This record gives sequence, C-alpha cells and structure tokens, in this order.
Amino acid sequence: MTQPVQARPLTRARYAVFALFASFGVVLSTWAVHLPVLQHNVGLSNAMLGTVLLILGAGSLVGMQLSGALVDRVGSGRVATIGGAVLAAAITLPLNASTLAQAIAGAFMLGVAAGCADVGMNALAVSVERDYGRPIMASFHAMFSIGTVVGSLLGAAGFALRLGILAMTAMIAIICLVIVGSALWALRNHQERSSGGHLDEASAPSAPTPEHHRQRVILLGMLAFLFFLSEGSAMDWSSLHAQQHLGAPPSLAALAVGSFVTAMTASRFAVDRVAQAVGPVWVLRGGAILAMVGMLTVILAPDLPIVLVGWALFGVGLAGGLPQVFTAAGNLGGPTSGRTLSRVVGVGYLAILGGPALIGWMVELVSWTAALLVPLCAMLVCVLTAPVVARAKDA
Repeated sequence: MTQPVQARPLTRARYAVFALFASFGVVLSTWAVHLPVLQHNVGLSNAMLGTVLLILGAGSLVGMQLSGALVDRVGSGRVATIGGAVLAAAITLPLNASTLAQAIAGAFMLGVAAGCADVGMNALAVSVERDYGRPIMASFHAMFSIGTVVGSLLGAAGFALRLGILAMTAMIAIICLVIVGSALWALRNHQERSSGGHLDEASAPSAPTPEHHRQRVILLGMLAFLFFLSEGSAMDWSSLHAQQHLGAPPSLAALAVGSFVTAMTASRFAVDRVAQAVGPVWVLRGGAILAMVGMLTVILAPDLPIVLVGWALFGVGLAGGLPQVFTAAGNLGGPTSGRTLSRVVGVGYLAILGGPALIGWMVELVSWTAALLVPLCAMLVCVLTAPVVARAKDA
C-alpha cells in the first residue's frame, strides 16, 4: 500500500489545477469574443478568417503532440504551467495583428501554446485526481466553463469601456499570468507519480498487452471525438436551429446556447460524486442515454420552451463524458501516458475543427432533423462503447 499523500499540498495542487483550467477558459473566450475586431482591423473576409481559425487548430494539434512527449519527460506540472503562461502572453499576438501574415503567425503560436497547455493541465488533473483517490476531473472541466464565462464578461466590459484591443489583451494576459503564477506556487510541493502509483493498489491498472493498449487508445480517442462533436454541435448550431427551424427571434434563440452551457457547467460540479458512487462506465453510459433523450426532444419539439428543455438535458448528459474519457486515457499506464493522453485529446480536437462543419453541410443538403441525428447517433455509439472507461477495479 502506498503512503497517503499529504493533505495540504494536495489541496493546494487541486486549487492550482482549478486555476489553470479557469485561465485557459478566459484566454479562449477572449480570442472568440474579439474575432470580429481582428477581422475588422486586418480587413479579413469570412474565408480568410476561416483560414486563420484553421491555422489556430493546426497549431493546437502540433502543440498537443509535442506536449505529450514533454509530459513524459519533464512532468505535467511544468508543461501545464509553462504552457499556460505562454498561452496567456500569446493572446496578444494574433488579436493585435495588422496584416494577414501576422494574424496567421500569431494564431499558429497561440494554437501551439493552447495545445501544450490543454494536454499538460489534463495530465496534471489526472495526477491530482489519482492522488485524491476519488473522481474530481469533472469539476476541473467545470472551472474551464466558468473561465469562458468570465472571459466573455471581461470582453463585454472592455467593449463597454471602449478599451483598445492592445489594452484589453494586455490586461487579460496580465490577469492570466498572475493566475498561472499562483498555480505554479501552489504546485511547488506537489510530487507527481506515475500512473501506477494509486492510493488504492486495487485500482492500479493492470499491464495491458501492446495490442490491447492500442485498442483502448483508439476507442478512447473515438469517444473523445464523439463527445467533442456533440458539444460543438450544440455550441455552434443550437441558436441557429431555434431561429431557422422554429422561427424564434435572435434574442430568444440565444437562450438555446445558454440553456445548454448552463446545464452542462452546473452538472459537472455534481458528476464527480456520481462517478464515485456508480463508477465511470455508468456516468458515461447514463449521460449518453440522457443526451439522446435531450436530442430527441430538440428534434421533435414544436416550440422554443421544449427545445430549451431538450438542450438542457443534452448538456446534463454530456457533462460527465469527457472527464471520464480523459481520466481513463491518463491512467492507461506505462512510461508514455502523456503521449497517450495527447493522442486522445488530439483526436477529440479534430471534431472541434470538422464537426460543426459537418452539421452545417447536412443542414444545407438535407434538413435540420437529419443533421441533428448526427449527435444522436454519436451518443448511441458512446452508450455501446462505455465499458472502455472502466477502472481496473471495476472491470
């Protein structure tokens, strides 16, 4: 039996991970909120702005693959904090660009930093969760959602005060650098352990064969892809669906996004307790079933109030899926757990890039109903493949 981890440094480490996830959310929402400013200042067409976003995504994929090897070499804490600090500073680069070349270069650098920070902080979250000996991953992802809300509110305040883009991005960079610095200080006594160092030896993963390990990585990557696809579909298309399919005005249609995000964020603070009680398989499977009910409600709803209920159910259902997938990926064992996690996160990230576009094409070519069957079917696959996230002691 391994020795208990000291409570006070572990609690500080948990708060540090909270801070890193929140800071990540603040930076990404700042980027999203100020995209119209970038488009105006540089004179970008919609197609050119799409190219900049594609470059950002490509940079993120590069950063994710680089950070996986770095996590295995120097530890997740260093990758998470250094990546978070670079990310905070990098937000100033693309948003203050004056030419397309500057915007592309800045977006690529921001993407690399985001990819490194994303994998680093999720790997660190797995390490801290492992030391706690109980599920806490979902609450970290809830803090990311809260960070996106805070970043959006800061952006709105900046617009109201008529702050220039340089002043605004500098302020965000300073705030996030302070947050990351505080996280670095809180992590000073945190000792990372390998994926075999669980508090409860019964929960330690057995040594899988290379073929079994490869199969689990593929399945976990597929689950990450499907959850990101479903989340992106709700974020990007729920408001437009309410407008075009139900004829809701934009002011009311925006409530569709709000109901989804609010339900998912609030639920993530409760998911960890549920996971501790029933295990990760039933969190993922039950959540996917509830998400299917929510999506069916959206598809069949005759008016906006019922659609809002459907999107809220969809958000509650999705809340626990990705945390279980990332925990399972980080605990697969072996000396390359960082690279394993980076591959799973990277495959999932492909859905962020291509998933919303798939929904848009289907709406254009077929109908809203057919398009929304995509996330419905995605959740059905998640129900069927849920056992892949089982802990060793639950298997």
